[in-house]
Parts: sequence; C-alpha cells; structure tokens
Amino acid sequence: MAKKEFMYRGLSLEALQKLSLKELAELLPSRQRRSITRGFDDGKKKIIAKLAKKDSIETHVRDMLVLPQFVGKTIKIHNGKEFIPVIIQEDMIGMFFGELVMTRKRVQHNSPGVGASKSSANTAK
Repeated sequence: MAKKEFMYRGLSLEALQKLSLKELAELLPSRQRRSITRGFDDGKKKIIAKLAKKDSIETHVRDMLVLPQFVGKTIKIHNGKEFIPVIIQEDMIGMFFGELVMTRKRVQHNSPGVGASKSSANTAK
C-alpha cells in the first residue's frame, strides 16, 4: 500500500512551500492568520533566517507558527526548564511552537509522606 500524499486544504507540501506568507495566511485558521497579517517581530524573523541556513536551532520563542519551509528541520523548543527537540512534520503546519512542547509534567504520586495519613501520624512520634 502506497503512503498517502500529504495535503493541506487541497495543496501538497511543495505547493505550500511556494506560497507567499500572504497567500498562506488565507489558508490558515483565524488565529494563525491574524498572527501572520500583523507581521513577525525581530525574534521570529531571526528564526526564519536561521532555519533557511541550518537544519537545527534552539529557541525560547513559543508563539512562532510552524511554516511549510520548516518541514523536516529539528527545532529545540524551550519548555521553561530545558530544550526539547521536535522534528517538524507536515501535519504540524499552522501550529504554534508552544503547542508542540508541554510546559508541565504529568503528576506521578508516590507513597504518602509522614503525617499524611492517620496511620503514619501514630508512627511519627
């Protein structure tokens, strides 16, 4: 069985990469469209320029959109403690970097501490 070709709103990845930012904005949902039409600040422009030259970067910018030009590149996104590497895939187009890396861990509880239960209160004396 052949792998299904990626399509975003009826366009292939190659077609998406050829679009200008204005044309791409028309295909994206409203929040992402607003982010593009307002323009990118200096930090976001730096990310675009660095990814044009390199295949891997580290960034603290979590409100940057995943553009079609980023597909196949590795971006290390800061989660508040460390940089988590993310390989950008086709289905991530239009997402924000912050959506790709979670800032909180899942809580895993161990046994209760001293004084946390009635039986442990008696043994602590």
